[in-house]
Amino acid sequence: MTQWRWMLGGAMAVVLGAQGASAQAPQPRVFRMATSVDAATLDPHATNALFTFLVVHQVYEGLTWRGDDLKVQAGLATRWEQVEPTRWRFHLRDGVRFAGGEAFEADDVVFSIQRALAPTSNYGIFVDTVVSAEARDRLTVDIVTRVPDPVVPDKMTRIMIMDRGWSEANRATIPQNFAQREETHTVRNANGTGPFVIRSREVDQRTVMVRNPTWWGAGAGGGNVTEYHHVTLTSDATRIAALLSGEVDMVHVVPVQDVARIQRNPRLRVLEGQENRTVWLGMRQDVDELAGSDVRGRNPFRDLRVRQAVAHALDLDALRRTTLRGQGVPTGSMWTQYVNGWSQDADRRTPYDPDRARALLTEAGYPNGFSVPFDCPTGTYDEACQAVAGMLARVGIRATLTIHPNAVFSQRVRRQEPMFYGLSWGVPTFDASYTLRAVMASRSVGGAATWNAGGWSNAEFDALLPRIDSEQDPEARRGLIRQAHALHNAQLGHIPMYHMMIPWAHRTGVTVAHRADNQVQVREIRLD
Repeated sequence: MTQWRWMLGGAMAVVLGAQGASAQAPQPRVFRMATSVDAATLDPHATNALFTFLVVHQVYEGLTWRGDDLKVQAGLATRWEQVEPTRWRFHLRDGVRFAGGEAFEADDVVFSIQRALAPTSNYGIFVDTVVSAEARDRLTVDIVTRVPDPVVPDKMTRIMIMDRGWSEANRATIPQNFAQREETHTVRNANGTGPFVIRSREVDQRTVMVRNPTWWGAGAGGGNVTEYHHVTLTSDATRIAALLSGEVDMVHVVPVQDVARIQRNPRLRVLEGQENRTVWLGMRQDVDELAGSDVRGRNPFRDLRVRQAVAHALDLDALRRTTLRGQGVPTGSMWTQYVNGWSQDADRRTPYDPDRARALLTEAGYPNGFSVPFDCPTGTYDEACQAVAGMLARVGIRATLTIHPNAVFSQRVRRQEPMFYGLSWGVPTFDASYTLRAVMASRSVGGAATWNAGGWSNAEFDALLPRIDSEQDPEARRGLIRQAHALHNAQLGHIPMYHMMIPWAHRTGVTVAHRADNQVQVREIRLD
């Protein structure tokens, strides 16, 4: 019996309102999707990670949501307007209920935004300009910002709304401290307003969801799925075997080596496209000595010449051609062309030049190179990390690679433990300010939302951020973003490598829209 067959039983999270939902569907439409990484938690504000959001946003909703066309649409708010330069007003949908039966009101929005602002939240980047949320009446909320912020409606696609009363009753008024592995009620239980409710959950195996019978959007859109099985299969071979045998209807993470084989199968379809996500290298620059390195009393990554040597050692064209099998776009930019603030000028790569890399290491005082621990997660780019380690070894940098389970890796990054690491980074707001603040800004600026585990810090860069925040002219704002990006790239605060391609595969009879944000809206999927 293969590993993707499960026994009933074990630890399950039964979610309010789930029982009986499937019985109300006269003709169940069951959709099974396999992916490589499970949600790390069900707390909607604990960790800002792709695979966690992939599960959580089927259950919870924001004031706005991003449709399959990637445009911002009405969600729990029916409309919104910027009534003052620093005040957005959201008009809420009437008659909405949480899965537990609680009425959705303005007070729940105020509570959820306050929760996202809490120190243990990893969603602070989406409320980075927010001063307060104010309930004007039962169905009207004002979001007040410290500076004019044109991206607030985009950011609200990621702030999931929770019921205040349910959270208080379950001692979950602040998000789980994910970095410290805290266990709270919201880790395994959920109570949202969304199209699905969780019937059972077996962590790192499968999560079964059924249609929420009280969802306000029932009948909207083109989807007809009534039961969704979110299946975690970490093994690439097992995941593809499940698709080929018909045990799952879709694979969310298709190994690049299997794309051609699937394309030859008449019963299957491959959807390909570039993701709004960039893989880059981070280097620890805020410590005097790299833990685990054979260099004592110095930190090589503090020397720009060493960071340049790393960049010159990377043959990104070969990486794309061999390791990625064409499923990547080499880049010198920290974000893709989908993002407001992208420019061709900033997308210039450091040329591959191993001789120059060795010379720079010698100039910096490391003629024999040095060793350093290298951390990457399992999933979509661990093979790329292996290739990078090999390239660096050829110039004398001995990067000892450790591939961690995704949740472990994320916790290590949140605790700022890696000395050298690879990370993929998407931009769900489709605006560069998201990456500027969460990844590139000094930790003191990024605060609780920071993913700047390497500790790069530049005062001139940081000084540009409030100017970007307050600039009202769109083109002038993009000019400031380009200026900040150029500062970062000149110093190689991080080293961009490539934009990810995201092949999905599904059986015939499944209608699903491929999305650059790599999110699957099950509510929109149709089964024949």
